[in-house]
Amino acid sequence: MIKSTNGETPFSLTYGTEAVILVEIGMPTLRTAEVDMIKNNEDLEINLDLLEEKREQAAIQEARSKAKMEKYYNAKVRSTSFRPGDFVYQNNKASHAEDGGKLRPKWEGPYEVTEALGRGAYKLRDCNGNTLPPTWNVCNLKKCYMHGM
Repeated sequence: MIKSTNGETPFSLTYGTEAVILVEIGMPTLRTAEVDMIKNNEDLEINLDLLEEKREQAAIQEARSKAKMEKYYNAKVRSTSFRPGDFVYQNNKASHAEDGGKLRPKWEGPYEVTEALGRGAYKLRDCNGNTLPPTWNVCNLKKCYMHGM
């Protein structure tokens, strides 16, 4: 069974050949019944010689697959940034608010952005003028459109 995006099993990348399961050894199958041990040993040596190349090809395929996923993700993601003076709501999970059950509000605020610290970090101030600790994850904020734009 192939378990990764490179088309190889972890066993074949480690040992250079596919695994033979115990059931195949106990019950004769086409794979185990017609085995020529001398030719089998020669094939195993060839597979071990080609193992490094096989691993390199798997690494190239893995990198290609990851680049494709990254390109897809980057095409779909929207960048969000806030400026000082913007009003935002903060996710309750981010602020570690008391758990009020499933009926509690998911967002709290509004908070005013007082400073953009860079790389998605912001300083916030509540309506009483108290400064909150910096918020480092922009995913935990959403724009508040009721308090000015």
